[in-house]
Parts: sequence; structure tokens; C-alpha cells
Amino acid sequence: MQLRIPDKVNMIIEELIRHGYEAYVVGGCVRDMVLGRDPEDWDITTSATPMEVKKIFRRTVDTGIQHGTVTVLVDKSHYEVTTYRLDGEYEDSRHPKEVSFTASLAEDLKRRDFTINAMAYNEKEGFIDLFGGMEDIQKGIIRCVGNAGERFDEDALRILRAVRFSAQLDFEIEEETRKALQSKVQKLSCISAERIRVELTKLLVSDHPGRLRTLYETGITGVVLPEFDAMMVTQQKNIHHRYSVGEHTIRAVEAVAGKLEDNRFDMRNRAILRWTMLLHDIEKPNTISMGENGQNHFYGHQEKGAITAKNILRRLKFDNDTINAVVHLVRWHDYRFTLTPAGMRAAASQIGKDYMELLFEVNRADTSAKNPEHTKEKYKKLSTAMNLYQEIKRKQECVSLKELNINGDELIAIGFRPGRVLGEVLKQLLNSVIEDPALNQKETLLSMAIHLKQEMDNLPDDAK
Repeated sequence: MQLRIPDKVNMIIEELIRHGYEAYVVGGCVRDMVLGRDPEDWDITTSATPMEVKKIFRRTVDTGIQHGTVTVLVDKSHYEVTTYRLDGEYEDSRHPKEVSFTASLAEDLKRRDFTINAMAYNEKEGFIDLFGGMEDIQKGIIRCVGNAGERFDEDALRILRAVRFSAQLDFEIEEETRKALQSKVQKLSCISAERIRVELTKLLVSDHPGRLRTLYETGITGVVLPEFDAMMVTQQKNIHHRYSVGEHTIRAVEAVAGKLEDNRFDMRNRAILRWTMLLHDIEKPNTISMGENGQNHFYGHQEKGAITAKNILRRLKFDNDTINAVVHLVRWHDYRFTLTPAGMRAAASQIGKDYMELLFEVNRADTSAKNPEHTKEKYKKLSTAMNLYQEIKRKQECVSLKELNINGDELIAIGFRPGRVLGEVLKQLLNSVIEDPALNQKETLLSMAIHLKQEMDNLPDDAK
């Protein structure tokens, strides 16, 4: 199999070889080339020491020289070149206490996590596959290099990475690797929240987020997301549901945002939608009740869920923008649209235009994971709501204060004082415009404001 390496990468490899050293592309980029995917990064491994690499190339940056990594700059591109290395003892289930360099490619590949990530390649020698990575790709399995227990002892994040790779590649985890993973799962408590967040997000935005089941079955969620385990064992005795809260959640996550190739949402919004569906019913286990009709109800799970979602996302060190977006969608995910133009304007005003398209997608995915015997009418209502909203957008109808054709300064100019009363008047004007968009004219709004001011001025002091 002949694979095409980018010219700049090949130039670095050939230059190292010309100076008497070994050099290959290694790891994930080799795996992706074999799978016919475009690698995101190109990692180069070499027998040259970092100082020898720096002597060969004029433009370098010491990005991780203590671990053997030098970044070589070629035009505006940059590539990491890492010396073959041996890892010393691992003290924290994540990082080796010390790193030493070696002249042996085999020793370097031996320390890597999975066979599919332990292959090297250059155009002169072809593949160096010492641990059966190519065969495992053909079988579609994730298998540790060497002893799986030792690999997970060295770096516990590999436990989560194994499931993440299975989701991204649609591979199964090899039996011995899975057994070792399950036996070492408590070691994940040593891993930073940031690293857990990255791996969970990569799994969620993949085309196979249903591997959440593997996280649960192996005990991983019990360590990194224990709230999920409660959902998996909470049944929903309700005509609108046929699955447990957890199974409904997994199916909703699978349904939202479509396949990556669809490009329906950019990666940021894809992540927001997937995290929203993962957390949208997070408080159902704690709000379950039984009605007189023998049906389960989950009153208040939306608002309580928003609070819990915020706590989880903060625990995982998410950025504030993502936290705010997911929490907002969790809070509104069960909103019942009033299917009139005024009702949809009111919804857009409450929820915000920036969120409406995302909320429609959340609603669709949520519905798809419910009892199909009772979803026809739900889909019909959603379609009506979407059409009404598109008409609001087409007409550019006002649904927010910033779209109102009057502002606070103009109210002050006619005698209002800055403060609470002014704010209340603006809200009343907006509500009137939401009911009747034709009122969104400056002169009309000024006249309405003057009338409201006169009414307020005539109120007794204790009512103002």
C-alpha cells in the first residue's frame, strides 16, 4: 500500500534520512491514511535527538524538548518531530516521571496505547507495523499494545480514549482490552477534568455516540459522569415513552445534529446539541412521581436539569459560552409552542432568536427517541412551529428590545426618567408589538409611550 505524505512532511523525513537518521510519520496520521481519512496532524518520529534535529533545520521551536519534541517550521506550516523515546515510571496514572531517548523505533512504538496508533511509515520503507495494527484495522478492533493492564496503569486516560476511538471509527474494543479497561476504571479519578471533557466531547460529536452505552457498561460513567448512571436505571412508565431515561437519552443524542458528513451544524453547535441531549433529562431520576392514572411524571425536571447541567459542565471546565448555551437549551427543551404567529413571536422573544433553530433540532431529536406510536402529532406541531418561525424571520418581525423601533434615550427625551419604570414601559411596548407587528413604528410607539406615561402619572403615589 503506497500512501501519499504531504510534500513538506516528506521533505522533513528525507532531510533527516539524508543526514543519517531514521524518520517516519507515526501514530494517528498513519492510521487515518490507512482508513482513507485526511489526517488532522502529521507527527514525525526520528532517531535524531532534539539537538540534532535543531542543527538540521534552520527554523525550529522548542515546544516540548524535555520530552523529545521539536517543532519544525516550513513556510507557514509547522510539524512536530519527536525523538524515539522510552517512558520511565508513571507516578500519577498519566505522565512518566522521566523520559529517555532511544535509537530503537521498536522501543518507541512499544510504549504507545493501541496497535492502530503504533504504526510508522515513510515512502522509502513503507509500513512498520510490529504489533498488528493493520490487521486490527481490518478487523475493526481497538486493542492495546502489549499488556492492556500495563498500558492503562501508565496512562488512565487511555481507558476513555479506547471508547472514544471505538466511537470515532465504529470499532469494537477487543475482549482482553475491555476486561483490563473495566478493571482499571477507578484510575480515571486521577485524570484532570479538562482531559475528561475533551474525550467525552470527541465521543459525543462522532457519528457513533451510542458508545455511551460502553461507558456505562464498563463503569466509566460511574467515575466521570455518575449522574448518567441514575438515568440508565430510571424507567419511564408513560405512554409517550418506551425506554428508560438513559436509553431515551442515548437515542436522542444519536439523533441530534445528524452525521458529520451532513454538515448541518458547525462543530461548536454540534457539540452544544450533543451535550444538550446528553443532559436534557438529567434530573428526571430526582423528579419522578406517579400520577393517579398510573403514569410517571417528572415535574420541574427542566429547570432543575438546567441547574444540574450547569454544575456538570462547570465540573468539566467548559467555557462559559458553551455552558450558557447548553443550560439554556436544557431549560427550554420541553417548551410547548403556541402555534400562532403571535405565539411563535412570544416564543422567540422568550427563548431568543439565536437559539430557535437549535431548539427545533433538540425538539426533533427528543421526539425521535420517544414512543413512535405517539410521535406523529408531535412532529406535525414541530413542523408548524418551524414554518411559523421561518415566516417571522422572512418578515423580519420584532421579537426583542433591540429590534424595537424605539429605545430608552427616546423615552427619556419625552420625559421618562432612567430606571425601572422606563424598563417596564419598553417591555409593554415590546409585548404590544409581539401581538401586532404593525405597531413597530416609531411615531406609534412614542404615542403609546406617552399614553402609558400619562396613566402612570395619574396613579396614586403608593401605586407607582
